[in-house]
Amino acid sequence: MPSLVVRLATRRRVLVLDRLKGRGANGSNSEKIGLGSIRRPVIGLALGGGAARGFAHIGIIRTLLANGIVPDVVVGTSIGAVVGGLYASGKLDTLEEWGRGLQGMRNILGYLDIRLNGSGLIGGEKLATRLEAACGQTLIEDLPIKFAAVATEVRTGHEIWLTRGRVVDAMRASYALPGIFSPVLIGDRWLVDGALVNPVPVSAARALGAEIVIAANLSSDIFTYSTTVYSHGAAPGPAAPAAEETTPKRRFPRFFSPEKTVKREFFGGGDRPGLSSVMVDAFNIMQDRITRARLAGDPPDLLITPRVGQFGWFDFHRTDDLIALGTRAAERALDSIQEAIHALAPPPEGAAPKAGE
Repeated sequence: MPSLVVRLATRRRVLVLDRLKGRGANGSNSEKIGLGSIRRPVIGLALGGGAARGFAHIGIIRTLLANGIVPDVVVGTSIGAVVGGLYASGKLDTLEEWGRGLQGMRNILGYLDIRLNGSGLIGGEKLATRLEAACGQTLIEDLPIKFAAVATEVRTGHEIWLTRGRVVDAMRASYALPGIFSPVLIGDRWLVDGALVNPVPVSAARALGAEIVIAANLSSDIFTYSTTVYSHGAAPGPAAPAAEETTPKRRFPRFFSPEKTVKREFFGGGDRPGLSSVMVDAFNIMQDRITRARLAGDPPDLLITPRVGQFGWFDFHRTDDLIALGTRAAERALDSIQEAIHALAPPPEGAAPKAGE
């Protein structure tokens, strides 16, 4: 992978040629260059998927803003689309307040309308209602900055960039994890989670005109332990599961809530994983491999990697910890981000150089 210096030098040559012709890198003539001044580059933010771990994006965004780094383009996948869409809509505080208000898994379960029919275990209407309360009927094309949510067309596998229509619909399609959430119909396409094809959407940010892309990857430390390979003989067998305790709920299941029973099977117990954890772990493996391949082929200019691998997909009630980790990760990257912005947008001709330059 080319070094940051090489990538920035190449990008700078392209931008200088564009500026001499009086247009931005996206071909637009709307941003003319005045005499003795050069505009700053168009900053894009690519927010990756990761369910509850996506609350780290809040800390990242707030840190960038606090240091004068304001994104012009925001593109998100899955939870990245939710955080990015709410930020673009001016509703990031609403998401943060909701997360801080969750007191535990019991609160989270209240948002999961689990069902046994249809094409997903969770209908998603309760979450969608919450998002609609925040965004209402806001359209993507009416947002003050460029925004796109990445989804996957389930029948063809095509990567879909949602740049028009209701913000809520785009967010919901982008986080529709197959098997967990039902697909979302937009136009004539059934859409599911965009992480199937582009977990950290750097390419989409560039396509929307970003000249420098800051990406946030939430899966960099999910798999940090080496795999043990047994070359001789069989691997040690698993411990025998403990005998199931006979309880009144098991002896007389019809007198107890069937929804609670489904949720217990959905999340599993201490002796075995539930359906959701198996699906999520499998999805984590797939997303990690796809992310590595996509970032190798189209690397961002700056990559922020909060260490959030120890958090589960449903740990939304740990908002404070996740935001703090996102903040720390962004703070570690600030110097590199400022250096990249400076390299792509040098100061006006004749300005005094800063100390050390």
